[in-house]
Amino acid sequence: MADGKVDKGKRVEIVNDDEPDEWDKRIFSTGCAVENAKMTDCYYEKKDWRVCKKEMEAFRECWKRNGNVQRTEERRI
Repeated sequence: MADGKVDKGKRVEIVNDDEPDEWDKRIFSTGCAVENAKMTDCYYEKKDWRVCKKEMEAFRECWKRNGNVQRTEERRI
């Protein structure tokens, strides 16, 4: 509450979900989860991708280094 009082009538249930979801599994499989987290954290804090060029470049280099370009490129039949 804004005035410092606590509303005892409301209960907040906190769910402790340590299991990785599909997004987490995909990011971890790239080998670039740390770089991805730094990049998204930067954007969350700054709200401007232009300020996060260093983090974006680190993610891009990790992506290439781990062979994700070839793994995820479009395949034509």
